[in-house]
Amino acid sequence: MIALIDYGMGNLGSVSNALRFAGCDFEVTSDPKKLAEADGAILPGVGAFGDCMENLREYGLVEPIREFIASDRPFLGICLGLQLLFSEGEEMGTHRGLDVVPGRVIRFTHSLKIPQIGWNQITARQDCPQLEGVADGAYVYFVHSYHVVPEDESVIATTTDYGYEFCSAIRRGNLFATQFHPEKSSTIGLQILRNFVAGVTCA
Repeated sequence: MIALIDYGMGNLGSVSNALRFAGCDFEVTSDPKKLAEADGAILPGVGAFGDCMENLREYGLVEPIREFIASDRPFLGICLGLQLLFSEGEEMGTHRGLDVVPGRVIRFTHSLKIPQIGWNQITARQDCPQLEGVADGAYVYFVHSYHVVPEDESVIATTTDYGYEFCSAIRRGNLFATQFHPEKSSTIGLQILRNFVAGVTCA
């Protein structure tokens, strides 16, 4: 079973629909015990970094998420669900993140329109089973004003150019997280979700 983590600020509707289309067995849950028992987990996110971290604390999910990732079971973070994995974010002040991946979340520092909304390309920086069947330069869907800056560049799975090159996905073991929205990225996004589900099945 895959736990789709509900902490009151995730884009659960569209993610759930995409998972059903991908043939995924999942359960929407905010129960730490169900997360602990799950074979895989997905952390979506919509909203402000600090507010989302506060909700995760209120739901009692901070340590269970850290423990789940430390177990190296398949974990997928989506959009803010990527950013929350980092040490801190600077949206509306400095806020401590889950600190699973050392690094920061910063606002774009260029003159292009912010937020970035729409389709853009990803370029692979490492071989990832989660990206199997996804062509280099494939277009995926973004909605964001902030991006992650990992301290260890070896975790960077894909980069994207928007004013400058930024990290648009990370991978470390069975941890995979994307700045873009697979659930809104048509056939490419569904392929990524199917790859994630296959990883859960094989783990």
